[in-house]
Amino acid sequence: MFKKLLAFFAAMSLVAAFAAVDVNKASEAELDGLKGIGPVTTKLIVSERKKGEFKNWEDFVTRVKGVGDKNAAKFSAEGLTVGGASYPGAAAKPAKADKPVTEKVKDAAVSAKDSVKETAKDAKAAVMPKSDSKAKAEVKADAKADAAKPAASAAKK
Repeated sequence: MFKKLLAFFAAMSLVAAFAAVDVNKASEAELDGLKGIGPVTTKLIVSERKKGEFKNWEDFVTRVKGVGDKNAAKFSAEGLTVGGASYPGAAAKPAKADKPVTEKVKDAAVSAKDSVKETAKDAKAAVMPKSDSKAKAEVKADAKADAAKPAASAAKK
């Protein structure tokens, strides 16, 4: 039951996150919550809104200092509306397209292949015998230790 309740609230918060925020009705917190709109822009919007509601996007861009066509398109893409309408220039200038799914799959495959190569390389290094020079040095050290044992035992007698 708890999981269902938690899932319901998560779904509702996602809906709220993607809901449109009308510039004429939004609170300061709602405006500030949109990506790209900070406290300074929020205060400018609220102060201009006190003089009168924004009639359309052109009115909004004209009255709010620092908001041009590019910012208006970004704000609209984030869910800001003026009188319930999205910015008209936003449709004409689509945002930078994400990689197609096939490219994402290829990138993931290459990444997985590289990971497998690294794992195989690590495993090979762990299994491979030591180099000849290291092995010879160990054999010499073992021989010296073995030779020293009888001399040490003879000295004890």
